[in-house]
Amino acid sequence: MAVRLKDIAVDLGLSVVTVSKVLRNHPDIGEATRKRVLKRMKEVNYQPNLAARSLITGQTWTIGIVVPDLLHPFFAQVVKEISVEVREKGYSLFISSSDEDPALEQQEIAQFLARRVDVLMIASAQKSLETFRRIEEEKVPYILFDRRLQKLDANFVGVDDCAVGVLATKHLIDQGCRRIAHMRGPEISTAIGRLEGYKRALAEGELPFRGADVISIGTSGDHRGEPGGYEAARKLLARKTRPDGIFCFNDPVALGAMRAILEAGLRIPQDIAIVGCGNLSYSDFLRVPLSSVDQGAASIARAVAAMALRLAHSKGPRRVHAELTSPRLIIRASSLRRSK
Repeated sequence: MAVRLKDIAVDLGLSVVTVSKVLRNHPDIGEATRKRVLKRMKEVNYQPNLAARSLITGQTWTIGIVVPDLLHPFFAQVVKEISVEVREKGYSLFISSSDEDPALEQQEIAQFLARRVDVLMIASAQKSLETFRRIEEEKVPYILFDRRLQKLDANFVGVDDCAVGVLATKHLIDQGCRRIAHMRGPEISTAIGRLEGYKRALAEGELPFRGADVISIGTSGDHRGEPGGYEAARKLLARKTRPDGIFCFNDPVALGAMRAILEAGLRIPQDIAIVGCGNLSYSDFLRVPLSSVDQGAASIARAVAAMALRLAHSKGPRRVHAELTSPRLIIRASSLRRSK
């Protein structure tokens, strides 16, 4: 027969309530008692009855996360960090990728709602607010991360994207670049914010903004951003006046741009300096190590996880909360035209 919570309580001379609180990581329980209970659970291979637990608590002890691209290192790292954080608190994480497809994202969210997850976390590809109105009707708390939606008052965690654009562009200006192009991402909040930061840095550096120097890399800027960056760079290089610096929406785009520049027989950074965003783990090992703005993926993940756990345990009205992390510029050879 399966071992019950009551059996463990009798074995240890404790109440069922106390053993249950240990299982839920409740702060009322002392460390010595917690260790005794956990030790006994391990000895008897206790497996909690999740269905019964859900009936008692009104929770499923599950959290759903939807990302646009699990192959992109940023989202992969965020998911991994969140998984660690919520697992320690007794939650299971359900993971889904929308592949930048709004319709697929809607289907995945509907599946999570049907499973009655306690909280949803979404880096959304949506253009409309309809999906989020449905989530609100189902009274399931949710958090947007990395990407915001205009006119949607929702919990949010992400980097200050305008600051990303300012940091990258100002660095290129400080390195002596005077015609700086921007390879922008698709019509999502991250791309919009980084473009705004690019414009702001140009104005502060008393350099003109030229619309022709902003070139789109297409509908996806994540792991498929490399071919977009490659084609965008080739277009820039074909012009009579080419840029001497490029701020790329993210690192995959920057990798594509660097390949096109090197193929054209030009030097990085002497002819064209490059800055990306994301600080991918392999950026330091490239033929020309890539300067990049670090979004703080681990910090974003921990903040999302902490917010999700608070929402999961909140019983009263929930106030909308937003957290922005500060980006950090990591300078490497791809942009370093002047000695530090």
